[in-house]
Amino acid sequence: MTLVPERRITLGGVPVDVRGFDEAVDLIASRPLAHESTPLAVASINLDHIHHFGTGSKWGQHLSAQSPQPTAHPTVEWLNLIDGAPIAVRARQIVGEDCPRLAGSDLITPLLDRAEQTGASVGFLGGSLETQALLRDYLRLARPALRIAGFWSPSREELSDPDACGRMSEDISAAKTDILIVGLGKPRQELWIAEYGPATHAQVLLAFGAVVDFLAGRVRRAPHWISEAGLEWAWRLVLEPRRLARRYLVEGPSALLRIMASRVEPGLPLTTDAALPAVGGDT
Repeated sequence: MTLVPERRITLGGVPVDVRGFDEAVDLIASRPLAHESTPLAVASINLDHIHHFGTGSKWGQHLSAQSPQPTAHPTVEWLNLIDGAPIAVRARQIVGEDCPRLAGSDLITPLLDRAEQTGASVGFLGGSLETQALLRDYLRLARPALRIAGFWSPSREELSDPDACGRMSEDISAAKTDILIVGLGKPRQELWIAEYGPATHAQVLLAFGAVVDFLAGRVRRAPHWISEAGLEWAWRLVLEPRRLARRYLVEGPSALLRIMASRVEPGLPLTTDAALPAVGGDT
């Protein structure tokens, strides 16, 4: 089953898929049942993603579906969902209809619900050992029927070591993980998925950033009215100013200019065959 890119636009050099909430949940949750040879990778497209993977950025070609470089590596199929409010606004201007925000933190609850219903196993890659301990406790109490494949908390050194990443992907595969939630921060999580995701043999790879912290209760989500106003970035900046100031106050504005300059462009195929370097970058 290959996704049809009929509702795909390009913003700031990044392919963006326009999907409804229920449609996205169905696409993702049904993937483990399809037993496809190509895993489905899901990315949240916001200004931070445009900064790392958009036109002219350091990693701009590494997730590109149009790279001319051949590779012997198996690939992943990307579903790029709208996350940031500026992305939703610009997409609506281009397609002429509402383009809902589909943040990983909103999608994760129905996706875990569906995993419980279908028996799909879920693994978690990323987060500190302390965070994962809290997450284990939460899942044991809140979701006793959920099949947990395992938890992996690699260090920065391990993430920069291709051999260590290869061994970790083999461990994830041996655990028979159907859905792998990857919370390593951008751009590392997307690069890790593109390079090592196929070797995990997970059917779904979710690049969902801080979802592990949200589920574990380590980071509070913004109140609904703040998210609806498109100000969740400000909420997170107040909570973590030292870590997020550069992202939101320096890198974000230049990414915003890129998407505002975007025009309607032809859609791109969903499968990428770009070869990737060793995983690195900032979280």
